[in-house]
Order: sequence, then structure tokens, then C-alpha cells
Amino acid sequence: MTLIAHISDLHISDSTFDEDMFLKAVSEINNLQPDMIILTGDLTEHGYYVEFEKATKYLEMFEAPLFAVPGNHDARNLGYQTFEELVGEKSWKLTMDGNFTVMGLDSSSPDEDKGHVGTPQHMWLEHQLDECVINEHFSIVALHHHVVSIPQTGRERNVLSDAGDILKTLTTHEVDLVLSGHKHVPNIWKINETIIVNAGSLSSLKLRGKNKNSYNVYNISEEDIEIYLNEVNGEKFLFGKYPRNKL
Repeated sequence: MTLIAHISDLHISDSTFDEDMFLKAVSEINNLQPDMIILTGDLTEHGYYVEFEKATKYLEMFEAPLFAVPGNHDARNLGYQTFEELVGEKSWKLTMDGNFTVMGLDSSSPDEDKGHVGTPQHMWLEHQLDECVINEHFSIVALHHHVVSIPQTGRERNVLSDAGDILKTLTTHEVDLVLSGHKHVPNIWKINETIIVNAGSLSSLKLRGKNKNSYNVYNISEEDIEIYLNEVNGEKFLFGKYPRNKL
């Protein structure tokens, strides 16, 4: 069994960050003892260097290995450079447990809210997914911007500009899980054999309607994938359960 925590949209700053909520989330996630934590962007609010410095200190509170991709807020004010300096590579690949491949994509563009993967990164993704198919690996792709519109988020402006091409690649390669954030609203879509999961905001004050700060937990066994929506300091419930395609 593999346990993964999926957090997103921390928005660390002097104005939009709820530190108390973040600290409660850290305690909850550490108690879960996940195998890894995936952070799908917007560590910061403005991309300022000082915000990234604070973010790295906060992220050190998590006990499990943490892997992050940048969001649109992280790409502001030269934050796209600071991310690589203080957080790590903006796109990456890792293999765990011998048959799990996790890939992180950078969908951000400097000083823009819209998302874009781009041709070079798309070609890299296709190559990695070809290998996953050959090796029959369970595959996870993480990026900040959503590839499919999210309900109850108002007018759609910031879905990936190349969403159609990326979605085709993800579904034709039967990627098991696609993880994203950006809209601060939890959601699940299933297209063919691909489960597309959006996370809410872990610790931002910028919440839509009655949405609460939350994170997702993925319990992946040999038989199925259980997805839990955990409200920080609140209700925790089964969000979705799907049979596993690849062992």
C-alpha cells in the first residue's frame, strides 16, 4: 500500500496566509505518515524572495519527502528563478517502490496567471509516459493548472492553454492520477482510465463560498485507489474510490 498526501495553494505571505491552519495541517499530515507529499503550486502569494524563504522553512516541518511544482503566483517577481534556487527543479521525475513513476510539470509562465506546458516539456512527458506503458508502471502526473474546467469556480480563464493536447497525451497513455490545484476547489473527473483530481487550498484565506482549507490523501493498494478529502481541523471523508488499472 502507498499513501500520498496532496497539498496545494499555500499562498504564504503577510496577507493571505493562515498560519494556524497550516500548522494544523502539518500535524495532521505528519500523523498520517504518508510515503510522500506532492505540492501542486502556489507556495507563495507574490513570488517574492522573502516569501520563498518563509515557505522553505514551513515546508521543512513536514516529515515525509515533499515534491513541489510551481504555480502562477510563484512565477511572479522573478519567483520562477527563486523557486529553482530555494525549492528545487520546476519539473521532475521520480520512481518509487519499483513500479511507481511520479512526474512533476511546470505549467507556470513568468508574471502570467494562465497555464502552459509547452512543446519541449510535452515531448519530455510523452517520452516518460511511453516508458511507463512499456514497464507497466503506475503513473502520476502533477502540475498546478487544471487540464479540465472545475465546477463552481466562475468564468473559466486559466485552464491550460494547451489543455487539449496535454489531456490527449494523459488519457491515451492511461495515466492513473493527474493532480492539480490553482482554483482552491476540490474536484474529481474521470476520463477513460485517467482520474483527474484537483486539490483545494491548504492554508489560504482566499476561499470560494463555503469551501474550507483542505488537502487530499491517496491510499493506493493493489486493488484500488481511495481518494480522501480532508478538511483541515474538520471533516474527513471518502471522495472517490476506483479500481486500480496497473499492479
